[in-house]
Amino acid sequence: MTDITKGLSRRTLLGAGLAMPAVLSLPRGAQAQTVFSLGHNAAPTNPRHIACEKFAEIIKEKTGGRIAIRVAPSEQLGNEASLLTSLRTGAVDFTANSQGSTSALVPEIAALGLPFLFSNSEAAFKLVDGPFKDVLAARFAKVGIRPLGYWDNGIRNISNSKRAINVPEDLKGLKIRTPPDPMTIDIFQSLGAATQQISFGELYVALQQGVVDGQENPLTNIASSKIYEVNPYISITGHKWESSPFLMSNITWGRLSAADRDIVVEAAAVAGALQRKMLGESEAKFAAEFKANPALKINEADKAAFRKASASVVDAWKKKPFGDFVEQLVKAVG
Repeated sequence: MTDITKGLSRRTLLGAGLAMPAVLSLPRGAQAQTVFSLGHNAAPTNPRHIACEKFAEIIKEKTGGRIAIRVAPSEQLGNEASLLTSLRTGAVDFTANSQGSTSALVPEIAALGLPFLFSNSEAAFKLVDGPFKDVLAARFAKVGIRPLGYWDNGIRNISNSKRAINVPEDLKGLKIRTPPDPMTIDIFQSLGAATQQISFGELYVALQQGVVDGQENPLTNIASSKIYEVNPYISITGHKWESSPFLMSNITWGRLSAADRDIVVEAAAVAGALQRKMLGESEAKFAAEFKANPALKINEADKAAFRKASASVVDAWKKKPFGDFVEQLVKAVG
């Protein structure tokens, strides 16, 4: 059984069934409405969800209500792994997923999270919107998925319940939750931490109950899911960047007319720009709020020490079957 299929549960299967595209009956003479589903794991206050709602709003407006998008946040249609399975079968039409989960299908995408590859999100956008856009699209096509854009999942930092993390040695003895992303796992193991993979929807409880001591995420996710309530130590490590691929089922794409495909692409571009803008603004906002909160302990980690300790990860990834992609990526960043 693969990591993708492990994520399926009875609830997920029922949710996927309910998420099948539907044609709603309308009064005689009125045009039928097609309803598509869009699932993701973020909280309703997260920029990811707000951008999904914007995408749905544009689709509805541009089609005169003929096509509607039902947005389901907080893993209502299943976790990210099961959403990807449902996307490939057409049971779910769209998902704003994570880089880690998506790498189970397209392993190259995990390389975007090489340690300290990007100093900021804008540097990453130049590559995923430019020279690597078609390369990744070709890889997604092989697994029945169409990428509509790469949203921002931010520069990542570490939170935990035990102590400030200033240097890699401070991670020893801590259990750190990571997404099911081989890159993140490799980074934290190179830093000496024990890792455990837990669904994001179950992370708060896992931290609260001490199943794991800490985790890593952009500040926006730490805030919107209230992780700071159970992890008062927030260490600014900036150890990697991640995207949130906005993905569409190729089966759904095949059902659309050329005109409706253009509308979907246009709506995705607008929603993606909004998400990126909001994520950037919220990162700055929460950095200030966290520093001003006396209940939290914020520290700037020694990034040079983290960079040195994780350098072996880059060399190891250059030796993978898709090492040429990794080489090209590193060279492009310079």
